[in-house]
Amino acid sequence: MSETTGASYAAAGVDIEAGDRAVELMKEWVKKTRRPEVEGLGGLGGFAGLFDASALKRYERPLLASATDGVGTKVDLARRMGVYDTIGRDLVGMVVDDLVVCGAEPLFMTDYICVGKVHPERVAAVVKGIAEGCVLAGCALVGGETAEHPGLLGPDEFDVAGAGTGVVEADLMLGPDRIRKGDVVIAMASSGLHSNGYSLVRHVVFDRAGWSLDRQVEEFGRTLGEELLEPTRIYSLDCLALTRTTEVHGFSHVTGGGLANNLARVVPDSLHATVDRSTWTPGPVFDVVGTAGKVERLELEKTLNMGVGMIAIVPADSVGAALTTLADRGVEAWVAGEITDRGAHTTGAALTGDYAR
Repeated sequence: MSETTGASYAAAGVDIEAGDRAVELMKEWVKKTRRPEVEGLGGLGGFAGLFDASALKRYERPLLASATDGVGTKVDLARRMGVYDTIGRDLVGMVVDDLVVCGAEPLFMTDYICVGKVHPERVAAVVKGIAEGCVLAGCALVGGETAEHPGLLGPDEFDVAGAGTGVVEADLMLGPDRIRKGDVVIAMASSGLHSNGYSLVRHVVFDRAGWSLDRQVEEFGRTLGEELLEPTRIYSLDCLALTRTTEVHGFSHVTGGGLANNLARVVPDSLHATVDRSTWTPGPVFDVVGTAGKVERLELEKTLNMGVGMIAIVPADSVGAALTTLADRGVEAWVAGEITDRGAHTTGAALTGDYAR
């Protein structure tokens, strides 16, 4: 460009037409997430997403719950592999499964996709994954934003974030005040690493082990990249089904910080949750990461989910019904521990024993 040519947005690296093309490509996927409360209230491309709040009239005292999250450095693996249609499911799982911890039904989500350069098909693929996640969670995708940041991100770099809103009847809200001594801890299996701890995982497999994403790993029965991109399991509808079929006192979403730390967040100060490691065998990916990086068990457990993605805390007489409901929904679940008096324990939750082999 000559010095006499006027500056332009396109010359600065922002392609508005590519952004418009991305919106057109993603519309078909967003339509699949429609709920009755958003029908006829405008389509994708408006300035705001709409949700018919009159649907909340059936509640005596509706409490709105909100959550926001991202996917972290797992997006780097998606970029390296050129696979963009799974990372959105991770995003939805991180958001809606935080909402359901208090018993809230996820209603709708919005997303934010930041890219160095808009590649319409790639952006649409990311939104496809978000839409598929919303369908699995039973919520609507009512809008979002795609931002192009040339100069701050490389042409192939991107990040995603999202926010969700849910609703719970005030009298049915779950929390530490409902949990009692003698309650039982039920663990629900994760689909793998989910979307936490990838800074550690990437350091181990790339920097320490020197592996490539196309490396065939015998323990996985597939490539390293395929294992690491396994989408996060979405539990929201499974948890809501539990609240309808039996008594539930609490949930804990196992994300960053590991099982014990996240479980402690929902246990009252006077009580303690004990989880027995011998009740399950973590998936191969956890052992591979630990061995390849010589990572101590405590470090693994405070960083990764170790095979448990969600916890339900139920009274002892609800265990059978809870396990049956989860089995009917295809969720692997088992009794993993119990709630006792705090006593001399200094933390709200702890793991005991050794993992089953």
